[in-house]
Amino acid sequence: MSARIGVTLLGSTGSIGVSTLDVLRRHADGFRVVALTAHRDVEGLFQQCVEFDPAYAVMADVDAAEHLRDRLQAAGRAVEVLAGMTGLEQVAALPETGYVMAAIVGAAGLLPTLAAARAGKRVLLANKEALVMAGPLFMAAVHEYGAELLPIDSEHNAVFQCLPSHFMTAGLDAVGVRRILLTGSGGPFRTTPLEFLSAVTLDQACAHPNWRMGRKISVDSATMMNKGLEVIEAHWLFGAPPSRIEVVVHPQSVIHSMVEYEDGSVLAQLGNPDMRTPIAHALAWPQRLASGVAFLDFTRLAPLEFQEPDLVRFPCLRLAFAALEVGGTAPTILNAANEVAVQAFLEQRIRFTAIAAVVRHTLEQVSTHAVASLEAILAADALARATATEWIIAQTSEV
Repeated sequence: MSARIGVTLLGSTGSIGVSTLDVLRRHADGFRVVALTAHRDVEGLFQQCVEFDPAYAVMADVDAAEHLRDRLQAAGRAVEVLAGMTGLEQVAALPETGYVMAAIVGAAGLLPTLAAARAGKRVLLANKEALVMAGPLFMAAVHEYGAELLPIDSEHNAVFQCLPSHFMTAGLDAVGVRRILLTGSGGPFRTTPLEFLSAVTLDQACAHPNWRMGRKISVDSATMMNKGLEVIEAHWLFGAPPSRIEVVVHPQSVIHSMVEYEDGSVLAQLGNPDMRTPIAHALAWPQRLASGVAFLDFTRLAPLEFQEPDLVRFPCLRLAFAALEVGGTAPTILNAANEVAVQAFLEQRIRFTAIAAVVRHTLEQVSTHAVASLEAILAADALARATATEWIIAQTSEV
């Protein structure tokens, strides 16, 4: 790389953000950090600003932004501090930024990620909700404004690596793809007796056997809603109909996903379960750079297992497939209800098994419409959140 590429990190204090900074730290000659953002973690963002000296820092929370501004001024750091959604959208579209890591968790990441696409950036997409909520609008923006969209989720990055480079313009049929196979570990409750699931604790749900992730994503992995959202994301990323996307439970998380071709060939991407691999791939693509991840020793690998997902054990996965089939705002409603339900579980207001019940109820109660505009998506999101919240309150008040 002849010139240092400017990078904005949306969600820099989360697990993806921290992993991204680790890769950037190893390649300071090729990249420079232009902007860092966080929600409320003032101390975490302050320490990152001290090390990486960005031009901008953004706190989604306005009060947190004031605290960060005071900390940086006291430390003699000339970092411009912005606040709120306006600040996030601004740093996503900065002219000095070439690449934007979209790693804000949940629906909160939609607008700044969309701003990056509309600014024609290389978008490193770790925020799957942008496509789940607004797939048609987001992909239209990518094409209209000439953005580059590179997936960071390990599964989608694996699929991307297993496809020929011209699939984006030619389509899956033209390159001979039969199926996309998304692998998932099955999370911590893959073999837990069903009658015990209603009593699982928060700590148990957040203890992923293979990956180090934030609490919300860890719970989504435990319910396999994360895999359901990934199915919807894969539909938009790769132009694949639901009938050609399958989920395979693979407990070892060594094969990150596979692509099956019409001639019977199956290409798989393998690696240790470390998010620095897809991050490094997307930063360097179409080249490669060192990620810091340990290399696989095939002589020491345990046997690799593959199973069909149990849709009785994982009803959220079934709900996600159903929402994709319905289309329109159904995936938006699914995602919003899940975010509300997971937050309630994290606050220990509902049981683990109630997460799927909240999502199912909300999908039944909120009408689905065509994705006509961003305003329609945000309205569906708000209505779904209100519906899910009301049901949770009603159910818990009866206990």
